[in-house]
Amino acid sequence: MKLMRLALAVTLGVTVLAGRAAAQQGMPMPKPGPEHMVFKQDEGTWDAVVEMFMAPGAPPMTSKGVETSVVGCGGLCLITDFKGEMGPGQPFSGHGTSAWDPAKKKYVGSWTDSMSSGIAMSEATYDTAARTMTGTMEGPDASGKVAKMKSVVEYKGADSRVFTMYMTGPDGKDVLGMRITYTKRK
Repeated sequence: MKLMRLALAVTLGVTVLAGRAAAQQGMPMPKPGPEHMVFKQDEGTWDAVVEMFMAPGAPPMTSKGVETSVVGCGGLCLITDFKGEMGPGQPFSGHGTSAWDPAKKKYVGSWTDSMSSGIAMSEATYDTAARTMTGTMEGPDASGKVAKMKSVVEYKGADSRVFTMYMTGPDGKDVLGMRITYTKRK
């Protein structure tokens, strides 16, 4: 733990010094562009209905939660916190960040929660016409094994969106694992 804190402190120090050096040399600091406007769609407090699909054809396990998302870092990222339950009396919390990576020309993110032992990393693309974010996420599942998932976010309107996550089945095909329906609070 001390080593992680030291590494974080060194990384933060290098980042601050690099930012100061860039500013002193007249290098432009990053500014939000059109790609960052996608984050505004997620900003706010959202009530969530979570459906976990445990087996094909079986009814989903349903729970509720609340997601709070803010646009941070001067408009360059989205910071998300989720609190809810993953079954009766089983609290769940998660934290994520998303940013636009101009080199990859993709949205990248990280996610960690109380059901996994590490951080999942994601990459996604946004289809403006369809108002859909489609991507992949790779990270530890509840058992600690690394899993690769597909995610799709459909923006149904200003106050509604649906997040769907697919797992890879034994035959290599996508299997519905989870769906979260979000309704934005007024």
